[in-house]
Amino acid sequence: MNELVIERERLWRFIRRRVPDLRDAEDILQYVLCEWLQAERVLAPIEQAGAWLFRVARNRITDLFRKRRTDSLEELMLEEVLPSAEGGPEAAYARSVLLDVIGEALAELPVPQRVVFVGHEIDGKSFAEMAAETGVPVNTLLSRKRYAVMALRRRLQVVYDEIKESL
Repeated sequence: MNELVIERERLWRFIRRRVPDLRDAEDILQYVLCEWLQAERVLAPIEQAGAWLFRVARNRITDLFRKRRTDSLEELMLEEVLPSAEGGPEAAYARSVLLDVIGEALAELPVPQRVVFVGHEIDGKSFAEMAAETGVPVNTLLSRKRYAVMALRRRLQVVYDEIKESL
């Protein structure tokens, strides 16, 4: 327990250098300390306390940034980048052309990429939901969507530029 008191300040500085948000840093420190206490009760005493504490903190920081990256990717929906149907006749036309071209481009994607893209963008499913349904890891689903988005961007860039110029 004495090692915990000694390492706490060092651990706090370690976390704060990597986590800019004070509340997130405090949450991580609290989590690490709770894990330490739980491990001390259940397991045999931890021999290299400092290394153990910093490893748990590093893993928790990684989890925090992975979650944020996943959340930010999930927030970008197809509907947000299409012209509004209520934006007048030009916007409605551009929207219909883009939707037709998107349909064709989606048909050209490999099936796993298409399934993830449609599930997320059209059906509104989260990556966690799709992972639970399919048994495919979230990171694999994210990768598939990324490849789908890159392919769709390449395929749709010319059409998008033409429409943008005509508006």
